[in-house]
Amino acid sequence: MKVTEHLARATEPLLSFEIIPPLRGGNVQSLLALIDDLQPFRPPFIDITSHAAEVVYEETPQGIQRRVKRKRPGTLGVCALIQNKYGIDAVPHVLCTGFTREETEDFLIELRYLGIDNVLAVRGDENGYQKPLKHGRSANHHAVELVQQITAMNQGRYLADDLLDAHPSDFCVGVAGYPEKHFEAPNPTTDLRHLKAKVDAGAEYVVTQMFFDNRRFFAFVDACRAAGITVPIIPGLKVLTSRRHLTSIPRNFFVDIPSELADEIAAAPDDEIAEIGALWTVRQTEELLAAGVPALHFFVMQSSHAIKKVMARLGSR
Repeated sequence: MKVTEHLARATEPLLSFEIIPPLRGGNVQSLLALIDDLQPFRPPFIDITSHAAEVVYEETPQGIQRRVKRKRPGTLGVCALIQNKYGIDAVPHVLCTGFTREETEDFLIELRYLGIDNVLAVRGDENGYQKPLKHGRSANHHAVELVQQITAMNQGRYLADDLLDAHPSDFCVGVAGYPEKHFEAPNPTTDLRHLKAKVDAGAEYVVTQMFFDNRRFFAFVDACRAAGITVPIIPGLKVLTSRRHLTSIPRNFFVDIPSELADEIAAAPDDEIAEIGALWTVRQTEELLAAGVPALHFFVMQSSHAIKKVMARLGSR
């Protein structure tokens, strides 16, 4: 079922989660255990991140060598596992960075064969590796181009113009939104214009980057509606669980952590930080639910401990 159908049929706000595939050569059992932990919260859909190849430098007998590796393959397999073993709709992330348009089309065709109805179209982070385009292949450079490609497939238009009996796909396309603006955008107005272009190209819902100040989210939604963006907007939340998050999250995701939260975590003993982060997310969640958001999206990634703390607190209230 499509994400938009889940939202339309829901009688109460939905919960969804985002997880990450295991490292190359890793064991899938930890992933299964994670999904087992999330299943009691009845997520109608779960996002699975995608990861392109990246440049790594390794010490070898011949000295330090530059290699190109894909550290976390397996998005397709994880999607199949979630959807068929658990009956939860999978939402794979589809990237521009690191993939040709031809590879993207093949990936989408395989998703369609698996009966997967949803994708999240994102540009992806720069990873130090620019994939060479050979033999006439092409690439999407921005998420709007990726949305356009998926929309074309939904209309039965594939890259090869000599396909016989090519059937249209029917993907529900989500895109990312940035309450604190994308770090490369010169200003919020330009960033909002880019989001509107993605929606106009065929995106049917928006999931936001994580934020820790609900005022940012509410202002973002108001700005979207004023700009004519009418699709559902799902807030993305992350639970702070360690002191290092005070530096790693702003550095990697370009979001602010409010001084009240940052000061409390900085002054707390290590064994109290996870509880502080959970209580902050509980307060965010309660305010967002009171405001009538259609769903809440939690960036869980690899561990369910933090979200279980949050859900336990919400349940007791």
